[in-house]
Amino acid sequence: MAAMTTVPSYTPSLWVRVCHALPRLDLSMQMRDNMFVPDSWEYQQTLLVLSSLSAIALVVSLLVVLSFLIHYCCCRRGDRSEGSEEEEEDEDGSTGHGYSGKKGRGICCVTWVAVAAVTLCCVAIGIGFYGNSEANDGMYQLTSSLLTANYTLASIDLLISDTITGLQLSISGPLTTLEELFTGSKPFTVSTRNCRRLSENVISLLSSISMAQSSSDAALANDSSVSGASIVPLTPVPPSVAPTVVPTSNLMPNPFSPGWAANTLMVNEDYRWLSYVLLLLLDLIVCLFILLGLAKQARWLLILMTVLAWLALFLSWGSLGLETATVVALSDFCSDPNAFVLNSTNFNSGTSSDVLDYYLTCSRRMSSPFQQLMTQSQRALSNIHTHLSSLDRNALTQFPKAEKSLREVQQILNSTEGNFHQLVALLNCRGLNKDYIDSLKGLCYDGMEGLLYLSLYSFLSALAFTAILCSLPGAWRSFPSDSEEYEDSDSESEDPFTSHQARRQTASGSQRGAMAPFYNYPGAGWTPPFSSAPPLPTPNVSSNGNPGYESLPLTDRQSPPPSYSPSMLTGYGGGQSHPNPAHSRNLYSR
Repeated sequence: MAAMTTVPSYTPSLWVRVCHALPRLDLSMQMRDNMFVPDSWEYQQTLLVLSSLSAIALVVSLLVVLSFLIHYCCCRRGDRSEGSEEEEEDEDGSTGHGYSGKKGRGICCVTWVAVAAVTLCCVAIGIGFYGNSEANDGMYQLTSSLLTANYTLASIDLLISDTITGLQLSISGPLTTLEELFTGSKPFTVSTRNCRRLSENVISLLSSISMAQSSSDAALANDSSVSGASIVPLTPVPPSVAPTVVPTSNLMPNPFSPGWAANTLMVNEDYRWLSYVLLLLLDLIVCLFILLGLAKQARWLLILMTVLAWLALFLSWGSLGLETATVVALSDFCSDPNAFVLNSTNFNSGTSSDVLDYYLTCSRRMSSPFQQLMTQSQRALSNIHTHLSSLDRNALTQFPKAEKSLREVQQILNSTEGNFHQLVALLNCRGLNKDYIDSLKGLCYDGMEGLLYLSLYSFLSALAFTAILCSLPGAWRSFPSDSEEYEDSDSESEDPFTSHQARRQTASGSQRGAMAPFYNYPGAGWTPPFSSAPPLPTPNVSSNGNPGYESLPLTDRQSPPPSYSPSMLTGYGGGQSHPNPAHSRNLYSR
């Protein structure tokens, strides 16, 4: 037993049901129902109230940032009054990294808060990129399904137009010629007139089949009917080149056209996707350069990034308001999309509710609203074929000139029957219902998920920028002032080739007292053998009793003397004023 094909179905997701259950308040703070009626002013008020929540959150963020700024200004004045005591405590408890004491611990904490806020902002940016991609995928699936449905509807119209055109050509051409040829034979004339009457009946039946296409599609069909002299079966083409309606204005055409909707959605989606990418890149640049400014302690960079952070804060709360209203409206539509389509005049104008219900639900218990018309048309075509067969058997022997006209009518009839087979397949509800379900899944599954992730991104980024703006003034206090930077540069410019360890030893030596000079040994003027270096300078007694040495200019000297360790110098000098050549030879012979 062959497996039965199941008709695809759509069920609202969990997030759609949760968002649809949110309470709705209008501007008068009265509860409203959650039925999707976008043209109603009461429904638009509920969306405005939901969007205003982000404006309230923005005001709260501004108050929080303002309070922190006031707090830092007051603390800075208090720190100036107690500056000397805190500096002494900081010097006593300094660990070498610049953050010591109560003030240093506070500055370090504030700096790490700023770093944590920037990290949270980067996480929010990653969520935003994912949500933007999901929303774009959902809109792409929606527009693809609409284009496929538009191609199916255009194919139905073209098939009907081709069939009507062929029958009209047969009535005006070959059948008229046959009537003139069969003037002397009454039975043949009656058969020819029956074929004409049945053809006109089929034309009237096919003309009553309307899929509510727009006027441009009808004009396209009329052009094809005028120029189409020979009827050929419709060859399927890819949906990307299917005839669509280019939107010339923002107003929705009446009746509704899937091609117009697909083109409008694609244009709007391109602008939406690009706007979010630019917003995400702005947030990413601000976060990265704030980290760079904190690491380099660049004040001008932090000032510029603070201005951009204010801009990003406003944009984050504003986008959150738009996303909240869009999510709620989309959840209302996705909870019961069939009811909106059936009740909307933009969809059901020119199309009966039975036809829409048949294609939206595609239930097995429902019969096609075109079944009776197609059955009558097929019977009429079958009767035309019977009359033509009778004329072919009986009339050609008496009227051989009628063979050409009879063959033309039979050719038109064969092409018309082929078009009918394709038309019956296209009028089946499974193809259009599948496109409808795919469009709902793209909009209500991927699109809804993407909007929720974008809402989460906007909320987290708004919180992160609020924390950044609150913590940057505190981190600013950890930067050294201009006087401190000048003192550090002045102290380091005395000897740029002195290592950090030598500076520490010099500083510690200044606290413990003057150390003995390095060349404090007897026989300092002795020159080692086999050396071309000049003799060491003669020590002079300074005012404090320690021997010192004259500072000779480098230009008056030759190459510098070789370096010797204290043990070598002690071995060379030993306590004698003049070197012993034999002893020096023994040392070099080792």
